Amino acid sequence: MLLPVFMLVRRVDLADVIGAALVWKASGAGARTIAARLGRPVDTVRGWLRRFEQRAEHVRVYFTVLLVETGIDPIPPAAAVTSFAAAVSAVVGAWRSAASRWPDVGKVSPWQTAAAVSEGRLLSPTWP
Repeated sequence: MLLPVFMLVRRVDLADVIGAALVWKASGAGARTIAARLGRPVDTVRGWLRRFEQRAEHVRVYFTVLLVETGIDPIPPAAAVTSFAAAVSAVVGAWRSAASRWPDVGKVSPWQTAAAVSEGRLLSPTWP
């Protein structure tokens, strides 16, 4: 089955909604605050955050490599306070880097790009 780039495997919510939650968490917001902002159940949001936290270092490494390999003049993300924030920064940085080389990539969000790159498995325990 093929997934559109705005979906993640085994997730009902769109990649952009989950990505917004990840960005807010990286900025210091808690699960309850994020859930209220998104109008989603706290347990659902907490599940996204926990799954991403478990894979944060792998995600950071994967997207940092992608950033460096795709960018015309890549600028690695600055150091972050947490591994979670570093992984979010790497995803956004890789999107910017790819968009600098292929402008059409910039027509989709960083989280849709992450969904496409990860084949919808960004939150999967077996990816990357």
